[in-house]
Amino acid sequence: MTVSIKVRYFASLKELLGRSEDMLEFEQVLSVADVWRQATEAKVMPDNTLAALNMEYVDLACIVADGDEVAFFPPVTGG
Repeated sequence: MTVSIKVRYFASLKELLGRSEDMLEFEQVLSVADVWRQATEAKVMPDNTLAALNMEYVDLACIVADGDEVAFFPPVTGG
């Protein structure tokens, strides 16, 4: 079974990676953290990065399914 997902990066993460999104296909079930590792070639995720699955914030251990959209956001700072 192939799992196809869209991965989106926002703000400084977009700049860090040099792109705003990826379309990925996997042969196995992955967590949100696994998606980050696969999509970024194992770059270290910045501390306090937020993740959303289908526009709802989730824990990095959340499992993705075929057709899902995963988004990563840098921590928001105020001031």
